[in-house]
Amino acid sequence: MKDTPLVVHVIFSLEAGGMENGLVNLINRTPSDRYRHAIVCLKGASDFVNRLEDKDIPIICLHSGDGHSFSLYGKLWKILRGLSPAIVHTRNLATLEAQVPAWFLPGVKTVHGEHGRDVFDLEGRNRKYNMLRRLIQPLVGRYITVSQDLERWLHQIIGVSKTKIHQIYNGVDQGKFYPASGKELTLAPDGFLTNESLVIGTVGRLAAVKDQASLVSAFAQLLQLIPEYRDRLRLIVVGDGPLQADLEQQVRDLDIQDSVWMAGNSNDVQELLRLFDLFVLPSLGEGISNTILEAMAVGLTVVATDVGGNPELVEDGVNGRLVPTGDTKVLASVMEQFVWQSELLQGMGRHSLEKVRKQFNWEHTVAEYLAVYDELLGK
Repeated sequence: MKDTPLVVHVIFSLEAGGMENGLVNLINRTPSDRYRHAIVCLKGASDFVNRLEDKDIPIICLHSGDGHSFSLYGKLWKILRGLSPAIVHTRNLATLEAQVPAWFLPGVKTVHGEHGRDVFDLEGRNRKYNMLRRLIQPLVGRYITVSQDLERWLHQIIGVSKTKIHQIYNGVDQGKFYPASGKELTLAPDGFLTNESLVIGTVGRLAAVKDQASLVSAFAQLLQLIPEYRDRLRLIVVGDGPLQADLEQQVRDLDIQDSVWMAGNSNDVQELLRLFDLFVLPSLGEGISNTILEAMAVGLTVVATDVGGNPELVEDGVNGRLVPTGDTKVLASVMEQFVWQSELLQGMGRHSLEKVRKQFNWEHTVAEYLAVYDELLGK
């Protein structure tokens, strides 16, 4: 309906990723009589758009080059003016500058989301980037962060008033992600899994910030630590991305290809997660990891690096373990402990399930996002 307020979401690109998954969930779960949506991609979009239930949502791709030229601002201003939004919602540093053309539209309110930092600025202390954030922050009506860690950073480092920041955790679809009654071994390549297999797995885009290379290296060390388990231990890496070829070569160089399945991207992540016995996230940086939440909802123990919002999800020694980034020896040692202590592995998995059921669901998350929109519009 034309009188329903329109939210225009400006993102870098619409493809498989945690932030993009959150956007799709927000759009799919927003009542149609509350808000309409449109998406502007600075780059492009993949078949990930098929996850949007409303096929009539406008998706505009600018296919811009690297860097933001003045012509891009002009294009954005014309597009936004043509869409006539009530709210413009940008996400992460790559789209922050879209706040500038949005500011010149009469009556438009603005939101900026911080969902995590990339490998080029893991701690959010790059002077040039932070100068840009400080210059633009007066134009931003409200900030939304997905973790307390990012909330503190915005306030303490960027200088954003606490009254402008709303910290909202991502949810997880617990009707889709839930514990398995048994493993569907046929999902894996023929002969890769048996009923005796102990599966370590990870899910994520194959990019430098996710550091799956450390997990592959640690897994190879684990096979050396307990060679008697070599026929049982398996590693599954779900996802695709720019480092896929490098990781596949690493697996071959370590001569562990019989024990590793590079599963690629999948629309059935929940089914693959149910094959796992232990979930590992070796990231160099995180906001709030959707894949950790999904693993918890499946009832898995989680080993994650002690970065970003990970400690807000993984309580060390309760529902998993926190490890330092890039330390493959420590990671291999922690994984070995869980191989020997199956009761501990199962017990921590139960704590994961309890935690996610109490604290994380999309209905609550979407309600909080819409409350921010409502407040801005004085509804």
